[in-house]
Amino acid sequence: MGLRIGPLALEGRVVLAPMSGVTDMPFRRLVKRQGATLVISEMIASQAMIRHTRQSLLKAAHVPEEHPMAVQLAGCDPEVMAEAAKLNVDLGAAIIDINMGCPVKKVVGGHAGSALMRDEAHAARILEATVKAVNIPVTLKMRTGWDDNSRNAPRLAKIAEDVGIQMITIHGRTRCQLYNGKADWPFIRQVKEAVSLPVIGNGDVVTVEDAKTLLDQSGADGVMVGRGCYGRPWFLRQVSHYLETGEKLPDPSLEEKRALVLEHVEEMLLHHGEYTGLLMARKHIGWYSRGFPNSAEFRVAINQATTPQEVSGLIEDFYEKQGGDPTLSSQS
Repeated sequence: MGLRIGPLALEGRVVLAPMSGVTDMPFRRLVKRQGATLVISEMIASQAMIRHTRQSLLKAAHVPEEHPMAVQLAGCDPEVMAEAAKLNVDLGAAIIDINMGCPVKKVVGGHAGSALMRDEAHAARILEATVKAVNIPVTLKMRTGWDDNSRNAPRLAKIAEDVGIQMITIHGRTRCQLYNGKADWPFIRQVKEAVSLPVIGNGDVVTVEDAKTLLDQSGADGVMVGRGCYGRPWFLRQVSHYLETGEKLPDPSLEEKRALVLEHVEEMLLHHGEYTGLLMARKHIGWYSRGFPNSAEFRVAINQATTPQEVSGLIEDFYEKQGGDPTLSSQS
């Protein structure tokens, strides 16, 4: 079973969530190679995109192995969103995803992200302008609503369908919940019943069983994984395999993990430059090491390292000292 987004027929139904500071090109390429159905860029501010800022262009950069790849845009001006979408089409994006789910104060304060769920008419103008601007599928990611008293995702989903949106992803929390509490997977069913579009469920998928339960409770067509893949880029492959077969795939071997971490760090240095790449790699290396003996000491050493050679040596030494894979705790 696969997803269809407009004219695009995709194998599988497990999607990598867009995550600021995480889903850069090196990570997306790695997750895609590990078996993700679709990968989505970090959120890019539409205004920064049309100004061609270095950061926005770096976030939008992609490679053939990722395709079809979606670029996620955030903004509050329909014309600016439309122009940013056209620029990404020119850069080779296969899908434009509109962010109406980000709960971060800086984004919401600029009347973007989940703030748009409070003004359905304006949200509709943004959606329609973006759809009309490009000849590729436009999708939407949002939350269940602003707060418990305004869970309007089903109504906004129908508005989105009417203006030409091709797929909708629902994170099962309100904006005011941020990332607290539990994602409401059953509520997503109300969105699914409101539209004939593919609907993707998101939030709190940290085990393969979580993915199946989400689909069972929501009736969604697919599942989006975010924080559950921190330090586990292979997790989406495991989810996909479990949904299709009911079988659990093992984690990669210790040697495979070591090689993967080293490759990931090297790709980050190439993509971001040595200084920034090393800084950004620290969190990924920390996630990879969770659950292993002496991982706290290892993270301290990594955070103090200042050269690629030093970091690589620490990684090699850390994995060489491990007697076996750890029992990973649930990730959130």
